[in-house]
Amino acid sequence: MSNRVPRLWSAAYGPSRAPLTRLLARGALRVTAFVRELALADHRPFVSL
Repeated sequence: MSNRVPRLWSAAYGPSRAPLTRLLARGALRVTAFVRELALADHRPFVSL
């Protein structure tokens, strides 16, 4: 994992951004996180009780 802050993150939560830009960037971050979790789901063992 990297310690650098992606540009999308600073656009989503930066203080000097327009509200529409922040809204779109936050939506893109949510989509990115969902796709990342979906990709990782294939690599995790499924355990059912």
